[in-house]
This record gives sequence, C-alpha cells and structure tokens, in this order.
Amino acid sequence: MPSIADQLSAKLGDAFASLQLPRELGRVTPATKSGTAPFQCNGAMPAAKQAKCNPRELAQKIVDAIAGDPLIAAAEIAGPGFINLTPAQGAYDARAAEIAGDERAGAPQTDTPRKVMIDFGGPNVAKPMHVGHLRSSVLGDSLQRLLRFRGDDVVSDIHLGDWGLQMGHLITELREEQPGLPYFDADYSGPYPESPPVNIDDLARLYPLASQKAKADTDRLELSRTATAELQAGRPGYRALLNHFIAVSIAALKQDFDALGVHFDLWKGESDVDPLIPAMVEDFKQRGIAELSDGAWVVHIAREDDKKELPPLILVTSGGASLYGTTDLATILDRQASFAPDLTLYVVDSAQGNHFQQVFRAAEKAGLVKEGALEHVNFGSVNGTDGKRLRTRDGGTFRLADLIASAIERADQRLREAGLAADLGPEEHARVARMVGLAAIKFADLQNYRTTNYVFDLDRFTSFEGKTGPYLLYAAVRVKSLMRKAAEAGVKPGPISVQADEERDLVLALDGFGAAIDQAIDNRAPNALCDHAFSLAQAFSKFYSACPILGAPDEATKSSRLALAEATLKQLELSLHLLGLEAPDRM
Repeated sequence: MPSIADQLSAKLGDAFASLQLPRELGRVTPATKSGTAPFQCNGAMPAAKQAKCNPRELAQKIVDAIAGDPLIAAAEIAGPGFINLTPAQGAYDARAAEIAGDERAGAPQTDTPRKVMIDFGGPNVAKPMHVGHLRSSVLGDSLQRLLRFRGDDVVSDIHLGDWGLQMGHLITELREEQPGLPYFDADYSGPYPESPPVNIDDLARLYPLASQKAKADTDRLELSRTATAELQAGRPGYRALLNHFIAVSIAALKQDFDALGVHFDLWKGESDVDPLIPAMVEDFKQRGIAELSDGAWVVHIAREDDKKELPPLILVTSGGASLYGTTDLATILDRQASFAPDLTLYVVDSAQGNHFQQVFRAAEKAGLVKEGALEHVNFGSVNGTDGKRLRTRDGGTFRLADLIASAIERADQRLREAGLAADLGPEEHARVARMVGLAAIKFADLQNYRTTNYVFDLDRFTSFEGKTGPYLLYAAVRVKSLMRKAAEAGVKPGPISVQADEERDLVLALDGFGAAIDQAIDNRAPNALCDHAFSLAQAFSKFYSACPILGAPDEATKSSRLALAEATLKQLELSLHLLGLEAPDRM
C-alpha cells in the first residue's frame, strides 16, 4: 500500500485530470504548520491561469470532485487556494497495520533496479586515516546501505591512493635510510623478501619526511619524480616495494574501518589499473581524444558554454608519468568492463570538484560512459570550534582512530553520569559505550547536509538529549524494554485502532519513512533519514507519555498501542541500520 500522502495525491491527481489539468498538480505533502490538517495540496494556485479561474474557485472544484471519498474525512480551502486534507480514520488504521506487518516497515522497493558503483575516494597508502576520512566513510556507507535497501545492485570500492608521487617519496626516503635493501639494486634478480621492510609506523614517518625534503629541495623532488616514473615503468624492485606498502597499509586500514563499522566489496587501488593505461592512452591518441601539448598528452575538455575556464586533463606528462586523472580514466574503463554500472558515485570532498569535472568530461568525450553516468557526491569539512579544519591541540592531523577512541571514552562517561547501563557487566558495558560513541560521531556527521561544513563538538554529540545519535539509541532501547515488559505480562500486539491525536501523529511519522529514504537517495544526502528518525523518536515519546500502553483501560487498546510501539521499533532500528548505527538491547 502506498503512503497516505501518495494515496491522497492519487485522489487529487484524478480530480485535476477530470478538469483537463495535469495530474501532477494533485501532489499532496505533509503540512508544515502544526494545528492545521495533516496534509495539503497547493496545485490550485499554479493551475488557476490554465483553468481560467481564480485559485480559490479552482480549489473548490477540486474539493467538490473528491467529496464523499472514503479516504478523506475533510477537505478545506485556506488562504489564496490551499487545500487542507484530513484522512479518514480507516486510512490511519490501514496504513499502521501495513507498516506493522511489513518487514520493510512501509518503505517501497524499486521496480527498476540499477547497477551502482560507489567510489569511496579512499585514503592514500602509507598515510594513517584522519578525521577528513570520516565523512567519505560514513556518507558512502550510508548511501550503499540505502541503495541496496531500495533494491539497487551496489558494488563499493575503497579506491586506495597507491600510485603517483607519494610512492616515489616513500621509495627515495627508504633508499636513503636503508640503501642496502635488495629493492634498490637494479641488477638484483630476486626473489624479493616476503616480509615487508617497513611497518605502518615506518610509512607514517617516512612519507612526511620525504615530502618536506622535496618541498625544500628541487633536486630531492626530482629524485622522487624519477622513482615514480621508474615504478610506473615496471622496475621490479620498486614494484615489490609497492606491494609491501599496499599490504601493510591495507592491514592497518582494515582495523580503522572495522572500528568504524564500514566495509567495502573491493579493496582496489590506482595501481590495479596500471596495466590498462598504455593501451588506453594509445587508443586516445589514435582517435584524436588526446593531443600533444608542450611534450605532454592532454585531453581538452573545455566547452563553449563554460562559465569558467577549465584546463585540459593531463593524460601523460612530458616526463612520461601518468597522473591521477589517467588512473581515474583507466579505473572507469576497468569498471565498465567488469561491472557495467549504470551509475558511479564518487564520495569525495568538495575540493576535488574541478578534478572530477575534468575526468567526467574526458570519459564522456572518449565514449567510456554516457553523460550523467558519473557523479561527484561532494561534501564539506569537519571543523574545530575555531571554524578551521579539525586539528589536534598541537596543530597536527587528528587521526580517525584517536577520534573514535575519544568518542567511546566520552560515551562511557555519559553512560555513567546518566546512570545508564549500570546493571551490565564490564564487557557488555564496554560494548554499549562503543555503540553510543560511534552513534555520536556518525549521526553528527550524517545529520548535516553533506555539502555543509560542521563543527565537531564531542560533548554535544554524545548527549542523550536533543538531536543526537545517543538519543536515538536510547529511544530504541526504551521501546525494547517496553516490549520485554509486555511479553512478561502476557500482552501481545494486536489489531491497530488509532484513536488519540498522539497515535495519529505517530502513524503519520511512520508514514513518512519511504519519502525520507527517497529524498536521501535522490539527494545523496542521508540527513533526510536522520531527520525522519529523530521525528519518529519524538512522536513516539509524545505517544508514550500521553497513551498508556500496559496501563491502557482494556485489552484491545493495550494490544493496539503495543503494535504501534512494535512498528515504531522496527522502523527506528531499520533507520539506524541504514545510517550505519546499531542500538543495544539494554542501556
């Protein structure tokens, strides 16, 4: 059964169509003001000119056309031509019953599933994950959950940064510290050692050292560039080192992602498509897609209607090295051959907007994809209270592992301050603190529209009051406690009969689940689902306060209200899951 809003839209769409007006004018939306009818339709105002009458006259014709419909208890005209609608009692009962009996909690599934790739714009090899990776991780994870729930076929790829100049930096710095390693002997015939010569701490130390030296010394920079070109040309020792760097980095990254509860289908990197680059570049040359410019091969992507100048994408430098744009194009080629996605989403920060515009246009120009098949899901930054990107107290990069640990520690304190989880054993208490801490930082990120910057405030995010992840977890735990008490008392959910205003408001909140999911997917912005989950929790709180459940006056009312509570829990937990959150059973 469609949502109540969709059912009403169909009725009013028929009414508009009967007057030879576009059916879409009958779209009904939830009312934005409290104290009014639950739904409204504004279609009479834009249609008045076409109907050759004033908006109120047209609105009256629509109201007359739907008079007596069993779905509608009242239809009233307000202001210049708004149509306010109150559903009939049966609409609430039927919709609540459907949601209660539906494993999808009332959310529809798509009839036209797509193949969707999600590129997480993963961290660079040799660099520990920092707070900047939080947004791409939790946003990308929520999007893959939402799309799969809707019915799309999703393949997610971390897309590691394991190619380019940073690899040259690592090679040259390691050579400077340990010149006797066999990887640097051009005459060494192998085999190379199976154990890596570095660990993740070594890599985290070597890269910034090399980078600083290269910035201060052009000769040192040239050494890194030469090493990069030799690596890309296939020098065996350097390729063996690259494999070590990748293996060590992935092992460390998996720990961070596991801690965050984020998982990928593929752990590919830029280096995986290196074998495809020579043939792709040659193809681009032969077809005139790539042109020679100052010794480099480039793809011109500027268009006459551009409002700003866009430089060409450099495919191969004058020194023979490929750049990020080259590997991105080869990755598109690889994905088309392996998965043929209808849509690829790149979950990468807003600063990379120009880069992706270049890559997308080049891919379209070369015929690798259709226009619109590639989309940059950009996002803003995580800032400190000073309005600048979040840093440690000494001005360093805030590691993601440290951020997670801080959130869990603060969540533990919050639980103890509130007297929650006090009856749990140490292991279970720690598990609950972890859930609360992760919910705090993930919900704080996702509740903001993705393109906005936001200030990281751990004290506010870990609060059990207000619009926070811990509040939603506590709301779910409270319903779970109610369900246990009901089971102990022998009360079971039964047929739903909506009577009180708070019951109707709760059903209306439940009814908005599908629309919230659609909005989150369409805008690539899970904040719509965050808003829904919070509104649902608030509606349940008001219902719980005003409508006694186990203390209801009769068994039918007990069973009806308990069924509403059960439906709320199902939808709330499903919402949390789609946001990448998990609620404990007890708190």
